[in-house]
Amino acid sequence: MKKDINIVKAKSENSQEYRVILYGLGDIGIGTGKLVLERSNLRIIGAIDIDESKTGKDLYKLMNIKGESGIKVKKSLADVLSENTKPHIVLHTAGSYLRIIYPQLKEIVSAGINVVSSSEELLYPYLRNPDLALELDKLAKSKGVTVLGTGVNPGFVMDSLPIVLSGVCQRISKIEVIRVVDVSTRRKALQKKVGAGLTIEEFKSKLAEGKFGHVGLAESLALLASSIGWELDTLDESIGPAIAKNDMPDIEIKKGQVTGIKQVALGLKGNKELLRLDLEISAGAENPRDYIIIHGTPTMELEISGGTSGDLATAAALVNVIPQVVDAHPGLVAMGRDIFPRYNPSVKVNMSFDNN
Repeated sequence: MKKDINIVKAKSENSQEYRVILYGLGDIGIGTGKLVLERSNLRIIGAIDIDESKTGKDLYKLMNIKGESGIKVKKSLADVLSENTKPHIVLHTAGSYLRIIYPQLKEIVSAGINVVSSSEELLYPYLRNPDLALELDKLAKSKGVTVLGTGVNPGFVMDSLPIVLSGVCQRISKIEVIRVVDVSTRRKALQKKVGAGLTIEEFKSKLAEGKFGHVGLAESLALLASSIGWELDTLDESIGPAIAKNDMPDIEIKKGQVTGIKQVALGLKGNKELLRLDLEISAGAENPRDYIIIHGTPTMELEISGGTSGDLATAAALVNVIPQVVDAHPGLVAMGRDIFPRYNPSVKVNMSFDNN
């Protein structure tokens, strides 16, 4: 005879309500805000965007939600703070490059507010911007707040997840991660970001500008190396176009045009390859997946068929970590580590273009 089973939900030990400001209301910012609204322990008290077409509008209108939130989008943090109780945290989704967004982060931290950002370079800022990283870490500690860069990639698939898997290995000789994303199923902004529809010459021209393609692959590799304790001699990163083999009328790409990017980051000790991160983000990419193999004792192998949903997972990564960041020690912190590790300052970062 079956017995009835009563499932009792335990009361959360952390029943605190966290006051949240959204900073950046693009696709990721809007998706993150919608997830915040679903959480009973989170409350949005302000929203910021420098786009004048968004400022002054009710937040719900930008989110395509019926009714009114009573929250008008402001152009600056100062405007929000002048009207509201001090927030616990700012969810920042307003840029990839640390030098561009640094004034925003400095303003947030100077106001004594914790921040979680989707900035890819902030995952491991000591790699490309050690001066700003040290300055931000010092400022955050002086203000008693925490700063974290995270997301799905970087932040999870190609760094945090293999770090977790490596935790059961006695010895590790090499780590490889492959991520393949069919960008035709993703937002238009990402398709544009990886050059879908460009000619090869247009692709090369954009690449020469220095702010094109996927940002954060080298940062993922640096975080992996530091977490494992490997001091690399060279970090080599290359990027090239994925090319359409046939016409793709559904997404207006012709044969011979660019469908996206193929990007590889290698971590070398001498001539020995210790780390390899292989990323393809292209329209019509074959066999989308996330694949990790840790060569060691024991060897660990993991495949996520179809891959991790980038937009949904990024919003979750930002929102889920709020309690941990609010309670963390002050300063810059990194995914998978309690104390932000400094990267070997003598490492050489080589960038190259691959047309194959």
